[in-house]
Formats: sequence, structure tokens, C-alpha cells
Amino acid sequence: MRYLLKRLGFYLLAAWAAVTLNFFLPRLMPGDPATALFARFRGMLGPEALDSLRETFGLTDAPLIVQYFTYLGHVLQGDLGMSVAYFPAPVTEVIGSGLVWTIFLAGTAVVISFTIGTLLGVAAAWWRFGRIDTLMPPTAALLGAFPYFWLAMVALYVFGFKLGWFPLGHAYSQYVTPGFNFTFIADVARHAVLPVGTVVIATLGGWLLTMRNTMVAVLGRDYVNLARAKGLSPRKVALRYAARNALLPSVTGFGMALGFVLGGALLTEIVFSYPGQGYLLVQAVRSQDYPLMQGIFLVITFAVLGANFLVDLVSLWLDPRVRDAVS
Repeated sequence: MRYLLKRLGFYLLAAWAAVTLNFFLPRLMPGDPATALFARFRGMLGPEALDSLRETFGLTDAPLIVQYFTYLGHVLQGDLGMSVAYFPAPVTEVIGSGLVWTIFLAGTAVVISFTIGTLLGVAAAWWRFGRIDTLMPPTAALLGAFPYFWLAMVALYVFGFKLGWFPLGHAYSQYVTPGFNFTFIADVARHAVLPVGTVVIATLGGWLLTMRNTMVAVLGRDYVNLARAKGLSPRKVALRYAARNALLPSVTGFGMALGFVLGGALLTEIVFSYPGQGYLLVQAVRSQDYPLMQGIFLVITFAVLGANFLVDLVSLWLDPRVRDAVS
């Protein structure tokens, strides 16, 4: 319990540091979101409107420390300000519209890639120099050497444009009404095949090689040899003694990958015009939408911290050495 409280305190401190940086960095940059939005109206607003816009975005003439604590209060209430690019929509509403699609797209890809890559890594290590170990690692490493966006463009051209098997972009068709029904779910799944597939292909090799190499090292440990000497079944030795211990580095990497999922597969979302966090981030940069950029930064940071805290919990369950050290 003491270990978890210490880790939780560390993550809370990191979250406070992220919020503080999120407050000060935009204020060190030239210009401000109110001026950028005022310029978009091309003289249709009077000069007095600029003061109202600055107050709307929290850019008052109050001392910086007062603005900082005001900003902290708004963040704790879930108020991240108003978006410039999607004015007058709140930042939380804009992020929420893309967050669901990013979790579905990148989250599905990470889970599939991690599961398949880990299982193939276990099989390649257990049956060393067999067909799986001979063919899969070099093939997966070769495919993983290609950038996401290149695989996405090739898949889009071949399977979308040439063969017409899958849609060319977006999350669902325009003629489909969103809702919890089979037609909409099937259409969303069909649109997600290519973007999810490209991310899985590009990341599969990393999980496979990590698990394979770690498990090869674990198979030579004394406790694995002892389990074999006891006459335990090969399946039990492979899964309970070898794979469970070899899984620890992959679990840590999975936690990091799961946290960065909320950042979106940026280039993949752009290629497929998928309305996720990465696509929103590009729009925010183009429009100099500082509040939206700040909001996305906070969401990604909190997601990474939360995912790492979950990894700490899983590590306590997987590794008895961690439990013994903190008890």
C-alpha cells in the first residue's frame, strides 16, 4: 500500500508539473488566441471586441500568479477554455468528439498488435529455429521498418482506390445514421479495417521481437529448468513459468503505448481523414488554437500517467519480487 501511495504521489506531482507547463508555455509565445481569432474576422469586429475575447480566453491584466490559480481552478472543474478553430465550442466538447474515435482506432490497433505479437513471440521462443521463429521475426521487422503513413497510403491506394474493397476515408459513411445499431457498427468497422490494419502491421514486429528475445533469456533460468525437472507439462512451463516472467517488459511498453493512444496515430488519421485526436491537433496547429493544443496536451499527459499507474498495479500482480520489496 505504501508503494502505491508513493507512486500515486509521484504521478500527481507529474500531473501538476504538466498543468503548470501548460499554463506558462503559451504565455511565453508571441501573440495570443484572442488576437488570432480577432484577425480571422478581417475587420468585422471593433477594437473593443478584442478585450472581450481576451477575457473569454482567460488572458486578463491580472498578475500572472492570479491567472495561474484561476487556470488551476478551471482545470480542476474540467473547464479547458474555448476553442479558436471551433469557436464558440468549448475545448472539452471538441476533444470529446475526437477522443472516442481515437480510443476506438488506436486502442483497437494497440490491443490487437500487442496480443498477436506477444503470442507469436512466445511461440517463436518456445519452438526456436522452427518455422515461426525462422519466418515471423524477420518478416515483422521488415514491415515495421516502413513508416505508418507509407503503409497507410499503399493500403489506401490498393485496397481502397484500386480494388474498392474498403472506403477511402472518414469514420463512417455520410448516408449512415449514427446510433447503436448493426448497420452503423458494421459501417464503422469497415472504415476502420485499413487504418487499424496499417498500425497493427507497423507495430507487430516490436512486440514480437521484444517478447521473443526476453523469453529466450528466461528459458535458460534455473526456475524454468527446475519446473521441467519436476515433470510439469510443457504448456504449464511455457505459460506460467516462462511467459509470465518474460511478459514484464512488454507490459511496461504496453502501458506506455496505451497512454499515447490518446495522442492518436497522427499520420494515419490524416491519411484516412479519421476524426481523432491527431487530426484535431493538426487543425489546432494550423489555426493557432492554443487552448485546444493545451487541452490535447493535458489529455495525452494524463493518459500516459494513468496508464503507467495501471502498469505499476499489474507489475505488483505479475512479479512477486515487487510485492516482496514493498511489503
